[in-house]
Amino acid sequence: MSDIVRSGPPAKLRRPDKAWSVTVLILLLLILFAPTAFLPTVRFAATAFGQTAVFIAFAVLTLGYLKAAGAESVVAGAFVGRETRMILMAAAFGGLAPFCSCEVIPFIAALLALGAPLSAVMAFWLASPLMDPAMFLITSANLGAGFAVAKAVAAVGLGLFGGFGVRALGFSGLFAEPLRQDVPTACGCGGDTISGRPVWDFRRDPARMAVFRNAVIGNALFLTKWLVLAYVLEALMIRFIPAAWIASTLGGDGLQPVVLGALLGGPAYLNGYAAVPLITGMLEQGMSQGAAMAFVLAGGVSCIPAAIAVWALVKPRIFLAYLGFAFVGSVIAGLIWMLLQ
Repeated sequence: MSDIVRSGPPAKLRRPDKAWSVTVLILLLLILFAPTAFLPTVRFAATAFGQTAVFIAFAVLTLGYLKAAGAESVVAGAFVGRETRMILMAAAFGGLAPFCSCEVIPFIAALLALGAPLSAVMAFWLASPLMDPAMFLITSANLGAGFAVAKAVAAVGLGLFGGFGVRALGFSGLFAEPLRQDVPTACGCGGDTISGRPVWDFRRDPARMAVFRNAVIGNALFLTKWLVLAYVLEALMIRFIPAAWIASTLGGDGLQPVVLGALLGGPAYLNGYAAVPLITGMLEQGMSQGAAMAFVLAGGVSCIPAAIAVWALVKPRIFLAYLGFAFVGSVIAGLIWMLLQ
């Protein structure tokens, strides 16, 4: 359920891309109103992007391979067997599943219609937007391997928290009949993501090679535009936002900065990739590690693509439970990460 493009050729430009438009607008405003900040901002963004380029290249190649091989079908195996096993497997697979937010809708709709328990689905939903191979590499490049590993562990933990939480509260009737009356059964991202076996060596398959090329190009363009915007915003934040303000609001120990980080995560979150440079800048300005962890977890779950994928399928009470598990779990993870520092 990650934000990243998973398949299909890059869309033809019918209107200016929003991310590139915002980046150009910011640079034009700097030229007009703060010309001395223009060149330092461009240099900062270019240097930061160059340092991340090797991770971007590896990430897009990995995602292209997974998509062309049909690795999505492996995830369906997580939703078979005992409920406890399903929750464990769904949370683990959630962080690595090569799904876009569109693909996950028919996938989950089919699983729920076939009788998969909501507890396992909730585990998958909560973990899926938080980590994938590309996001792990980008996070490692900017925030360090320790933070990336901690976020991956927290993603699985958040999935387990929601999955077992739904199971524990199942007796209340709150989670009965979770699906809306009419749910989507297909999307434009590709074919059936449940049936079929992955083909790991597809070099002689022209159709899969085409999927690989299109996925690599689409993901490279996606990551480039969002990371360039994020590095520009990071440069502006470091230059114009007083470090004392961030340190006083989101710095220090205790519960308050972690809760504020989780609350700010949703409205301030662009996507999982663009958020990483922003967090880097805020940490340099004095943001606490616990608040940073809560920010990326709560923001990842409540960002628009991930939230829409849930809202499109389930009734409002299930959606609110999804957000509630995300917020509480993000605060707990933030506090634990803060204590480990």
